[in-house]
Amino acid sequence: MGFIDIITNKFKKPEGRVEGVEKVTGNGKFAAEYQVKNVCYSVLVNSTVPSGKIKSILVDKAKEVEGVIDIITHLHKPMVPGMATEDKIKESKFGLPVFHTDKIFFKGQPIAMVIAETLEDATFAASLVEAEYQKDSFIIEFESAKESIPLKPEGKERGSEDAWQNLPFIIDEQYNIKADIHNPMEMHATIAHWTGNDTLRLYDKNQGVNNVQKIIGKLFGLPEKNIEVFSEFVGGGFGSGLRVWPHVLASIMAAKQVNRPVKLMLTRPQMFAGTGYRPASWQRLKIGSDKEGNLLGVLHQAKNGTSLYENFNDGITRVTRLIYKLPNLKTEAAIVPLNLSTPTWMRGPGDCTGVFALESAVDELSYKLKMDPVELRLKNISLQKHPDSGLPWSTHFLDEGLKRGAKMIGWDARKPKPASTIEGDWYIGYGMAVGMWNAGRREAKAAIIFHKDGSMKVQTAMTDIGTGTGTGMQNIAHEITGISKDKISIELGNSALPPAPSQGGSTGLSSVSGAVFEVSNQLKLKLAEYASAIDPGFKSIPADQIILTESKIALKNNATVSVSYNELFEKNSLDEVRVEVSSKPGDEQKKFAFCSSSAHFCKVRVNKRTGKVKVDKLAVVGDGGKIINSQAAANQMSGAAVGGIGMALMEENQIDAKLGSLIANDLAGYHFAVNADAPIIEVDFINKPDPNINPSGAKGLGEVGIIGTAPAIANAIYNAIGLRMRDLPITPDKILMALSKQ
Repeated sequence: MGFIDIITNKFKKPEGRVEGVEKVTGNGKFAAEYQVKNVCYSVLVNSTVPSGKIKSILVDKAKEVEGVIDIITHLHKPMVPGMATEDKIKESKFGLPVFHTDKIFFKGQPIAMVIAETLEDATFAASLVEAEYQKDSFIIEFESAKESIPLKPEGKERGSEDAWQNLPFIIDEQYNIKADIHNPMEMHATIAHWTGNDTLRLYDKNQGVNNVQKIIGKLFGLPEKNIEVFSEFVGGGFGSGLRVWPHVLASIMAAKQVNRPVKLMLTRPQMFAGTGYRPASWQRLKIGSDKEGNLLGVLHQAKNGTSLYENFNDGITRVTRLIYKLPNLKTEAAIVPLNLSTPTWMRGPGDCTGVFALESAVDELSYKLKMDPVELRLKNISLQKHPDSGLPWSTHFLDEGLKRGAKMIGWDARKPKPASTIEGDWYIGYGMAVGMWNAGRREAKAAIIFHKDGSMKVQTAMTDIGTGTGTGMQNIAHEITGISKDKISIELGNSALPPAPSQGGSTGLSSVSGAVFEVSNQLKLKLAEYASAIDPGFKSIPADQIILTESKIALKNNATVSVSYNELFEKNSLDEVRVEVSSKPGDEQKKFAFCSSSAHFCKVRVNKRTGKVKVDKLAVVGDGGKIINSQAAANQMSGAAVGGIGMALMEENQIDAKLGSLIANDLAGYHFAVNADAPIIEVDFINKPDPNINPSGAKGLGEVGIIGTAPAIANAIYNAIGLRMRDLPITPDKILMALSKQ
């Protein structure tokens, strides 16, 4: 008996992630792994210049390769109705009009697509495609381009900037962060199959199948119901799957052109240029305090990079309006057009960038005040109401997170005077920061199909991008109905299922949990309705008084009232019982503000000879309401914190300003945190339900795990060496240069 046989056939599946067995046995299919009859393969050809126009494309040599079926260019393509004219392209708001323009906006832009019988044929033929360009000037260096871009007000000014200019304690500094790349393990890929003249099937790596339906339907003038989208298993996204990227549209065009299913999978370098990134940013943060440590004013200015063909504002100053009681606040922002592809939302978008400046400045202020950084934050966090809207927080326990996190890290061992603790060649330092996120919820639908044997299937179109959504759904259904977990299966990531929002912005489980909660109760009521035809004791019984066992429906407080599923199904002539509900926010959104929060604490070692920074210990306490799936929630927080380590110490999208190129655009050249860079991360949760956000009481956690990590590390480095590092990533050369100037 083989291992796979043991865990899939012979014994009950081990309790854990609902998709775990499928993933470890290889039965769970990612986008590129579906078997589609008569499929052919495509490879993109990318621009070799960063700016200009295509004068000509030579494809004759490529067409001579055996197995080549066709080659798509802007001169030879099927027309996409939503991009038929310049006006329609603007109306579509799709972004890059792939194969519908001769303009070159960035190096790596798709200019042709080879379709062949095999991947090898397509790859070789793509290397033979040649283009001649009318080159133009370009700029991809954010640092120089930002200087000419003026700032504009962002958000309503609070109080007056003049009111706090003469405070005794003011920090006024600038912060710079290099662009980061998502780099999920699963490559972005699409299999496009026109199953009829106006019906389309897509197997696609994305974070929201209904979003893909909507956008592609608009571009091709198709009803959404005519487009099937499958994204059942996703090998990480971090925000890169929240948009429909040009390669998805290209694969659909190719399938239309050759009248066959077409598979396209991007290479890692193509993902660097084609599936978004956290944009480079500049910030100025000016913050003032009185001698008691009351934060009385902030000026936060920010700029981030974007593309020439699309405006992307990362919302960097948003977080400054969220955390502290600031009577005087002014925020300004600008976007900087570059000859690069469009950035997108990356885990903790905007807030992750903004909180680095804010929490670095607050930490710096604490040293000027000679006040403990934890005490300063406890004194100023707005725990009662949202500082901008004035609405009361539904729940907000960041103060508890700070106190608990300080104990977990051993904050008492921190020396207030920087560079006070040295062990051999290592400086030792402690740092902390907070993270917050506006906790959201969107409308979602879910269905349950119940069977005679007491098993049931819970369905929703939402994807699970590795966050444990499916397991959370199973846990809720088990808790509400009483059906054992091994008899509850989960089906998601399919546009034919009850629609749900995209998995992103920490709203996934918060949205779908309400639907699963309600549909589980509706199932009990529906079964009770059928059971009442057999036993009148079930008439008009509320859902919380009904329990479903392995074989029967019963009343919690009266065991004598019960009906077996066999009898219930036979008496009512049923094959199955299906219930579907929609769950969405209500008036509570007008009465309360909602937030998730985290407290990050770390201990670092900084080597005075090599400049290496080692994160020795990292503790994170999160407030995400009720924790539905504790193991997945802890994994989310620790994984996010590892991403924060990468952002703080190594991640950087490097460019060649002279050639207009991305360099080190693969997993060998782009450095990010791996196991050796991360300690065992201690994670804890407040675990108090939010009674107003949704029926389950769960708030999102996906963002707050990363938001405060980078400033906590930077603040710990300052405590270790007494030198403030305001530019990310903080690489060894920067440490050594700073130490050499002491």
